[in-house]
Formats: sequence, C-alpha cells, structure tokens
Amino acid sequence: MNSAFDATAPVRPGEELPVARLESYLEQHFPDAAGPLAVEQFPHGHSNLTYLLRRGQREWVLRRPPFGNQVKTAHDMGREYRVLSKLSTVFPAAPRPYLYCDDESVLGAPFYLMERRRGVVLRKTLPPDLTIDPPTARRLGLALIDNLARLHSLDYQQIGLGDLGKPDGYVARQVGGWSNRYVQARTDDVPAMERVVRWLGEHLPPESGASLIHNDYKYDNLVLDPADLTRVVAVLDWEMATVGDPLMDLGTSLGYWVQADDPPALGQVAFGPTALPGSLTRRELAERYAEQTGRATTDLLFYYCFGLFKIAVIIQQIYARFVRGHTRDARFASLNEQVAVLSQQADQALQTGTV
Repeated sequence: MNSAFDATAPVRPGEELPVARLESYLEQHFPDAAGPLAVEQFPHGHSNLTYLLRRGQREWVLRRPPFGNQVKTAHDMGREYRVLSKLSTVFPAAPRPYLYCDDESVLGAPFYLMERRRGVVLRKTLPPDLTIDPPTARRLGLALIDNLARLHSLDYQQIGLGDLGKPDGYVARQVGGWSNRYVQARTDDVPAMERVVRWLGEHLPPESGASLIHNDYKYDNLVLDPADLTRVVAVLDWEMATVGDPLMDLGTSLGYWVQADDPPALGQVAFGPTALPGSLTRRELAERYAEQTGRATTDLLFYYCFGLFKIAVIIQQIYARFVRGHTRDARFASLNEQVAVLSQQADQALQTGTV
C-alpha cells in the first residue's frame, strides 16, 4: 500500500476502548454487521481521538474526546456530529456521520461514528514513495485555498447552522478567549507569547463578515485523491467549526503554512509539506483567497499573527495535559518547544510587519 495513505496503527496504551461494550452497541444499531470487532487507531491526531472499527464487511470511524479531558465544551462530540450532519448534505468534502451516542456507559464519554474517506494525507515529511513536483505543489496550494473559499461561501443559515456561533464581536471574543486559554494552560515563561497577545488586543480589526468556518484548516486535515492529489476528497476534524469571521479562519491556515524562506526552527515544526519547490507563499495564498471570495485582506498581519498565537495555545493545552499527567503520550513531551518557536515567529512578524 502507498505509505501516504492515512494508515491506522495499534491503539496507544491508555487509550484502549471497551471492546465488549462497544461491540454490543454496534450489534444494536448495525445488526447486519457480523463477526468480531477489530479496533485500530489513527495515530496522528493530537486532540480528539480517532479510531477505525471493523466488523465483517462494515467499517466506521469513531471520534471521542481525549482521556483526561478537563474541559468538556472543548471536545463537544454532539456539536461536531451536528455540524457534519448538516454540512455533509451540501459540502461534498464533509464526511457523512452515522450515529451520535451520549450514553457514557458505553465508552465513558460521548462519541460518534462516521464514514471513512480513503485517500492520501500530507504530513510534514513526504513518504519515500510519494513525489510532488513544483507544478503539483502549486496546484495543491490552490486546491487547499479554493476549497476553503468554497466552505466560506456556503449559506450557513440555509443549511441549518445559523445558531452554531455568534458572529457579532467574534474577533474580540477569539482574542480574549484564546488569551484566557493560554493563561489556564501556561507551564513555562514565554515572553514572546505575552507580547503577541498584548499586540492582538490593541489592534483588533473591524469584522469582515460571517461564514461557516473550520478553524483548523491545514494539509493534514485534508484527504486527497491518490489519482489526483489536487482533488480534495475530505476535510477532517470539525471540532472547532463555528460561524464567525472567515478571515480568522484564513489566518489560522496561514499560521500553519511554513514557507521556504522561514527560519529553520519554524521549518522543524511544519504541519505539512508547505515549503516544497513550487509551493505558494502565504501572501500568494491570501491573494488567491481574496480573488476567489472578493474579500479584502487588508489586515493580514493581524490574522496571521492571531493564527500563530492560536496554534501555539492549542499546542500548549496539549503540552499542559502531558505535564499534568492527564496523558502519557510521549509525542507531547517536547511540545513546549513548538510553542516557543511559533510565538517567536509571530513576534518577529510584528517587528518586521511581514506575513
């Protein structure tokens, strides 16, 4: 099998599911699926846990909150299920959900089941059997940003998601909310984080409008067609989706986008192969987005630095879970270094005024 496919792995220690109870639940809701239940895990996620279930000829993807989760509103399975239930009817890249279960006697936490979308997921390092030439790298960037523009063009009221968020005052609430989350998750002294959050609070731009936004849109949340990598088969991880300012969504995507002339330290924490020869720059991504949506990106520095700050806070929250003993996942042990690098990039961008 091509190693670029989003492969599963054995379940990590401490994140096992109660197979007998889960098997009984599946028997009730999918009586046509026979045979023993096999459970594997998609190993790359850092937040909600994602598993692959197989029984007979059927397979499902199961999403549940992380073990040791202390903030249930941050991992609302019912909300994610509702978003996909509505969105999958009008946005082909949204996987179709099957069932939501809020009975915690089954797994110890709410969860939902959805369809599996097969394809290629691009991560920081390309596997040896996958080559992306410069023209393909450019088309990949265009496909990523065009798909985001399509999402932002949806009529969220018409599809039944008008009450998903509160768009008025969204930018200010986001800056305040992520600042508070950082304070609650702080473990180390990172002066650059303090400077960036202070600047963001003092330079709030006017609202640019409201759209359905993903809030974590990047290469490794996309599933691509193996026959044509520039075709998006699925967008994954909708846990932070809401209705809000679409330029904040763009800013997060730019925060994830490391380009070839960035400092080497930032390249080490890249979230996908965004610096391959031929890849668009962050400025080119923003220009393409403006072209596709008609939205001005005048305050791009703000949105980019907010994106870097938000990503740093997300990583800091995960690192805090490790430090406080809520997870034993060894991948998290050095995440504080990524927080420092991202905050330094935002601080430098503010000093130079460049995106």
